[in-house]
Amino acid sequence: MLIRAVIFDLGGVLVRTEDRTSRTRLAERLGLTYMELSELVFDSQSAHKAEKGEITTEEHWNEVCRSLGLSKEECPKVPLEFWGGDAVDENLVNYLRGLRPQYKTALLSNAWDVLRQMIEETWKFADAFDQMVISAEVGMVKPEPQIYEKVVSDLNVVPAEAVFVDDFPENVASAKAVGLRAIQFISPEQTLRDLERMLDGA
Repeated sequence: MLIRAVIFDLGGVLVRTEDRTSRTRLAERLGLTYMELSELVFDSQSAHKAEKGEITTEEHWNEVCRSLGLSKEECPKVPLEFWGGDAVDENLVNYLRGLRPQYKTALLSNAWDVLRQMIEETWKFADAFDQMVISAEVGMVKPEPQIYEKVVSDLNVVPAEAVFVDDFPENVASAKAVGLRAIQFISPEQTLRDLERMLDGA
């Protein structure tokens, strides 16, 4: 069956932490390791609630700051420093733009409620996608099978007609279990090689 749709994750794929300096400096100032700070932001109870849209991004950051003993005045600086080394991979974004209209394209991201605005207004690459499925907006998260079923339904394709790219192996495995083809992102070069091979039918 021919591939008709290409679906990309965001964090760790299209947007990556290219410079750890700012986050490392923030962690050290807070008396944490880089990993401890990352786990607090991404894997805490409030982070998972934010991913499902049960609380807002602001509420999650407030909870992070409370757990760190930071004041309301200090809190707004924390996300700015935390994300300070993140960058959009413009080459991958332009590659996705170039796939259209021959292929349908979509974003599938476990993310908080500010992501759509960031993509549309700050990063300005919403035009790379036919659809954007963001966990906080739909109340489902990867690797739950329902979120993969939603994105292929939104694209009006069957799972076997779609290929999905993600950096987490469990998300790749769950996509395959639903019937999508899937690639684990290791590097941009490897991902594009693997994707081109699939699109060429090799």
